[in-house]
Amino acid sequence: MYILTKRAFIDTLFEPLCELPDGPKEIYVNGNHSSFQDLHYITIVGSRTCSSYAKEVVTKLISDLRGYPICIVSGLALGIDTLAHQTALQNNLPSIAFPGSGLDQSVIYPRSNYKLSQEIVRSGGLLVSEYRPDTKAAKWTFPKRNRLMAGLSDLTIIIEAREKSGTLITARLAMEYNKTVAVVPQNITCTHAQGSNKLMQDGAYPILSYKDILSLLHIPQRVEKIDIKKYSPEQTILLNLLDEPRSKDELYTKSTFEYQRFIELLSILELDGVLYERYGKVYKNTTQNNL
Repeated sequence: MYILTKRAFIDTLFEPLCELPDGPKEIYVNGNHSSFQDLHYITIVGSRTCSSYAKEVVTKLISDLRGYPICIVSGLALGIDTLAHQTALQNNLPSIAFPGSGLDQSVIYPRSNYKLSQEIVRSGGLLVSEYRPDTKAAKWTFPKRNRLMAGLSDLTIIIEAREKSGTLITARLAMEYNKTVAVVPQNITCTHAQGSNKLMQDGAYPILSYKDILSLLHIPQRVEKIDIKKYSPEQTILLNLLDEPRSKDELYTKSTFEYQRFIELLSILELDGVLYERYGKVYKNTTQNNL
């Protein structure tokens, strides 16, 4: 375990916490934070007494994100938080836990998740708290730590929440911080989800599959098992030219196609998920088979 001061947040994954109006002056960390680079952080939270539907959704969404540059953030609480951390570990996704206590092994809360907290660190994840290591969990510690989860992540997903719950505190804080908030829709008669369903009226995005998560984070979706034989000779020329990322102008010049035809071919390949454009360059999706 080690301590990071606010000055040390700069150029680390914790830098967004500097922008919070009531950000922490220091944090305690268990695990190697220097390995957390080029990741998208998603806070996933929900009810402690969650429905079987909510459990199924969490497992499905996180499992489908396997292999993407995503880190799962949650609060180590019972219910949805626990399942989010466990599923991340099962799918080799990095995970960060913000317990509502200090990080000393004698106070980790809930006690039933002490073993899980150690598994998170052993797998390369992090335990993070702004409380002194021996601070015990209390009613006031949970709402306060929620702002750190909301402030750190690019996206906060509410799986299931009653009308009055700590989960909604995290969602409201994320909205105040101008972060993206999303919700898994539930049956309108479900008392477990009346709070989370109402968030959509406030502008939260509905999540219907992992594809919606990738879209909100602007992460290109992998397209599996595409055979290059399905592409025309013209399309194959463009694919072969992308042995390295190139600007659109460079790709056009090398292709020798008429400009209108070049744009048509490029658009088709982008729609098919084989190519994507980022930061002014065109990339070939290297997860494609036989490309």
